[in-house]
Amino acid sequence: MAAQKANFQVTRMVRLLVVSRSGFYAWVARHAGQPGSQRRARDHLDAKVRKVFDDSDEVYGSPRVHAQLAREGFEVDRKTVARSMCRQGLKGISPKKFTPVTTIPGVTTYTIPDLVKRCWDWGGINRVWISDITYLRTGEGWLYLAAVTDAHSRRILGWVMDSRMGTFLVEKALRRAHTLRGEVPDGVVFHADRGSEFSSDDMFKVYRGLEMLQSVGRTGVCWDNAMAESVWATMKIEFYDRRKWPTRAEARLKFGDWIESRYNHRRLHSALGYLPPVKFEMNLLNIPAVETPTAA
Repeated sequence: MAAQKANFQVTRMVRLLVVSRSGFYAWVARHAGQPGSQRRARDHLDAKVRKVFDDSDEVYGSPRVHAQLAREGFEVDRKTVARSMCRQGLKGISPKKFTPVTTIPGVTTYTIPDLVKRCWDWGGINRVWISDITYLRTGEGWLYLAAVTDAHSRRILGWVMDSRMGTFLVEKALRRAHTLRGEVPDGVVFHADRGSEFSSDDMFKVYRGLEMLQSVGRTGVCWDNAMAESVWATMKIEFYDRRKWPTRAEARLKFGDWIESRYNHRRLHSALGYLPPVKFEMNLLNIPAVETPTAA
């Protein structure tokens, strides 16, 4: 048919040969080196999937890539996204198995209850805040990071890093979280483990001064503070473990940027309907986002 196009009309030839005109033109396009409509659609999808994957620092798996595409107004089936990622050799980062770490309890003169009992989300922001301290190895030695997270929105409200660990680390992170929120209702539950940094007499005075209720899990039972541990797992798997940290100063700078720019404002959380924490709070309160201060 291609050879006879100059002598006969394509419409007549396809009728006589009982073939479709679209099929003929698709054949012509393939042999001319031009991709067909299906191939062009697939290439378009692959490009969008790769961009979302790259923008996530090569962290997202198909569920989050699919959710981000939907947020951008590109509707596609989740399985189609998974096939596209497989076709391109793109693979998100999966959480590792959590390894429990025993906390050294503080010596206190008062009894601290567990008000949460593993039910961290009480259905609204500023009802339960969770906290923990993690250890970060650098070329100059250990760096300690304390963070306070709202259990409902998953937003990290306050965080502090220092080369020393002590009660002052938790107090600074908590006060920064309190300052960020502004007007905080009385009776917010502050939940952590029984580490001495959280259960000291000095911290008891801080909780009382801020009119917050103190809550701790059981000694040596890491699952009683599993939500805080989950924050560290995300941070280490998606960020910390993928880089080298020669100096404490570099770690401070880049961790601060990751927490505020990535975790709070851009990372999609499955528990929030695949929204970032700040966007989730904006939708919840129907108010503009407030820029968070950079902590040291």
